[in-house]
Amino acid sequence: MSELNSGIQTATPTDAFYVSTNIKQKRFRRTKAAVKTIRDAIYDILESDNPQTVRQVFYALTVVDMREAGDISFDWIADNTRWMRKPATFVGLEACLSNTSKFYRRDLWAAMPVYVEIWCEKDALAGVLMEETEVYDVPLMVARGYASLSFLHSAAMAIEAKDKPAYIYHFGDYDPSGVDAARDVEAKLRRYAPGAEIHFERPAVTREQIEQWNLPTRPTKQSDTRAKKFGSATSVELDAIPARRLRDLVRECIERHVDREKLALLRVAEQSERELLVKWAATYGGTTGTVS
Repeated sequence: MSELNSGIQTATPTDAFYVSTNIKQKRFRRTKAAVKTIRDAIYDILESDNPQTVRQVFYALTVVDMREAGDISFDWIADNTRWMRKPATFVGLEACLSNTSKFYRRDLWAAMPVYVEIWCEKDALAGVLMEETEVYDVPLMVARGYASLSFLHSAAMAIEAKDKPAYIYHFGDYDPSGVDAARDVEAKLRRYAPGAEIHFERPAVTREQIEQWNLPTRPTKQSDTRAKKFGSATSVELDAIPARRLRDLVRECIERHVDREKLALLRVAEQSERELLVKWAATYGGTTGTVS
């Protein structure tokens, strides 16, 4: 790691490629050996744990664009900040049934005595957390800092409609706005769903995690009106937690509430119903198929 540090020690989020002087900006050029060291390190990080956001990789190194060159897979970098809306369409009924058979899922939480949601402050991390939430059919609620009133009201109505204890896990930055945003989400969910039993927890980022995991910090923005009440001179972004450890936290929160026996029975029923959909598709297409 000493070679890596020697190659990137001058890079920071604001001057990764330029060094400022009092006179003018001078272009900072690394040697080919230093660039190769960085590229190799980026590849090693993403090969062992993907997908991650660019910011997450940056916390370990300095990211250069290796995707265009084909050095790393596009699937290894998560970016859920840009997306497309389009209705699902099919060329016919057979295609519809065949497609449905691949994505058909039983509602896991309909069979559980509780309801679970994962909330995330940053949409850029959605692709990382979805690796765990999708497996267990858990809603991933991306708040983007302070969530809008309409979003919070809609979420509260959905929680109340479940008519069972709701466990809400909020993941956000450890800074004045991040901590307060979680408080705001909890307060409004309780206000808009007064009849619901809500258990609210903020698993990350916590002060204990910062100390135990030696997470990289940054100065707390004193321009933030909540800085005085925050009581800490340093802040930590959620992205600073390594992707694998962050996914582990999400999975641990979810698995507290999963009944393994019910899950196993549900998976058997789910597979049987998928096979039925394949048979229906074959009936309309005149062919036979199998479920992978």
